[in-house]
Amino acid sequence: MTEEIIIAGFGGQGVLSMGKIMAYSGVMQDMEVSWMPSYGPEMRGGTANVIVIISSERISSPIIKRFDTAIILNQQSLDKFESSIKPGGVLIYDSNGITRHPERKDITIYSVDATEEASRMNSPKTFNMIVLGGFLKVKPIVKLDNVIKGLKKSLPERYHNLIPMNENALTRGMEIITEVQKAK
Repeated sequence: MTEEIIIAGFGGQGVLSMGKIMAYSGVMQDMEVSWMPSYGPEMRGGTANVIVIISSERISSPIIKRFDTAIILNQQSLDKFESSIKPGGVLIYDSNGITRHPERKDITIYSVDATEEASRMNSPKTFNMIVLGGFLKVKPIVKLDNVIKGLKKSLPERYHNLIPMNENALTRGMEIITEVQKAK
């Protein structure tokens, strides 16, 4: 099993954190992992993406151009990475701020309205965990227990009181993700 994932959006959306938590979760499951972030010098507000590879086998290179799954959080990232998804792959996106929806017919597309849901839950900082929960519903490559362990590992101890709120967000993401289109 190997899953090659790109997560892309604006700095400040929790893109890199989501990737780090995924990577830690894979480690907790004794998987091979690679976490390779990329972001502009402006960070918050600039573009950010991270490539995460989780595999049951050794990973030969963290640098890849084609992905099994793309998690897209803004229009610029959709424009840039939609064509990089392997045929038969998965695209998960938050429709907030998307003006041109995905157009490919050879991939399965899911929508998770994480921005709206985080606002409704009165916890905008859990946006990325809602998205991650949606991903885990579609591709349960790591167990939820290991994601919680990954959260504990990546969050400084002074923020561990926020773990129950993040766990709730993960569960909510699993509940609200919807399939938009099946790959043809």
